[in-house]
Amino acid sequence: MTDKAISPLRRRMIEDMTIRKLAPKTQHDYLQRVKDFAVFLGRSPDTASKEDVRRYQLHLASSGAHTPKINSTVSALRFFFDVTLDRADLAKQASFVREPRKLPVVLSPQEVARLLEAAPGIKYKAALSVAYGAGLRISEVVALKVSDIDSKRMMLRVEQGKGHKDRHAMVSSAAGAAARLVSRRAATRLAVSRSGPGQSHDDAPAASRL
Repeated sequence: MTDKAISPLRRRMIEDMTIRKLAPKTQHDYLQRVKDFAVFLGRSPDTASKEDVRRYQLHLASSGAHTPKINSTVSALRFFFDVTLDRADLAKQASFVREPRKLPVVLSPQEVARLLEAAPGIKYKAALSVAYGAGLRISEVVALKVSDIDSKRMMLRVEQGKGHKDRHAMVSSAAGAAARLVSRRAATRLAVSRSGPGQSHDDAPAASRL
């Protein structure tokens, strides 16, 4: 999308989100939610009234929208009204929906073992082991580097995880062993590629990423 195609209102909202360092995905979702609201109104969202906000929430609930979608829409509209439009009265009109808390499904040790054994290779087995054993999110596992593994203390350094915060996580002995095995294999591949002919720069990340 070119600069000319962006409306002043949309541009201002993007700038407001940028100032507050909202994640790219959050910015994308907020813009989409406000766009959906504008489609419902049939006019610019900055002309909305309290009754319009109420009607839209009723529309979402009656159309079968799930609680996560309703709450993400409320977050987007509250930001749009409160920050971009400076209309706190409209922001208060958007209400979150309480989602019932449910007990998670807990796998037995035997089920966990079968899950890990089903992994197609040591790299994927290590990733699953670390994710399960240390309680890491998918994005955190993907960003994990070999240098983040503290084998002596059996800990992982998680950089910029949820909430853009660094933290340490305990890792099980099995997950730690798998991660160390992956790191040794990656280091070996890198050493071979550097010493042998046809070296490729694409091999370098293999030694730094889990």
